[in-house]
Amino acid sequence: MFVAKVTGSMVSTQKVASMVGHKLMIVEPYRIDSSDRTRLVNTGRTFVAVDTVGVGEGEFVLITQGSSARLTPETKNLPIDTVIVGIIDKVHVDGTNVFNREQ
Repeated sequence: MFVAKVTGSMVSTQKVASMVGHKLMIVEPYRIDSSDRTRLVNTGRTFVAVDTVGVGEGEFVLITQGSSARLTPETKNLPIDTVIVGIIDKVHVDGTNVFNREQ
């Protein structure tokens, strides 16, 4: 699983039937900054993810990829590689608050 930020959404009117009705979001994975472990930094990658929890742009989320992305009840048997499985409220590392959704 990875921490990612939702940076946008995607609309695809032509797609396989099993994907109809699934919201597609643009996510960018983040990591703990190796030089300053009190903040998250972008990894420079971008993915399209299926939203299973109702996220909004700008939110930090928990994503999973690969075969694990097809193990949720909502994504079973879908042709996907990345799925949003949670909305992150807080991130603590080494006793330090790195991210708080309320701030």
